[in-house]
Amino acid sequence: MQIDKKIIFGISIVFVLALSRVLPHPPNFTPILGMAFFAGAVFDKKVYAYCIPILAMLISDLYLGFHTGMPIIYFAICVCILIGTILNSKLNLTTSFLGISAGVLSFYLISNFAVWYGSGMYASDLNGLITCYIMALPFLQNTFLSSILYGMGACVLYLMADKHLKFSAKQA
Repeated sequence: MQIDKKIIFGISIVFVLALSRVLPHPPNFTPILGMAFFAGAVFDKKVYAYCIPILAMLISDLYLGFHTGMPIIYFAICVCILIGTILNSKLNLTTSFLGISAGVLSFYLISNFAVWYGSGMYASDLNGLITCYIMALPFLQNTFLSSILYGMGACVLYLMADKHLKFSAKQA
């Protein structure tokens, strides 16, 4: 029964984070990367780890609208989930911070590579790629801060609830 409560609690956190995308927020200040890491880190079954956040993203994208960059964005989110799955059995505050940070960095590298490659905004050489990454640095700050805030918040809530569920089980 504990596992069911943990899964339901984890799913609830993921959906609340995903739906908070539709609230007004500063540019690139969203819970998505923190949510992706969290899902990978807390769901033992890989199908839950990947399907739940992607489904949550699709639901919020129904409201926000679809765009041509969705495949690369969803791929980058899956990389963040993968980082969480690697740290699944080692979830604590330190691994959460490091994992979320790695997820943000991978998202930054993947998404901006796609912009450089596909947008035509930058020269198709190494200088163009470097320029693209430099021009994207201002967006990285809010992405990092929001991912740490939301992701660490989700992990702390989950770890506290997990501790409480284990404690409650010993009391019964």
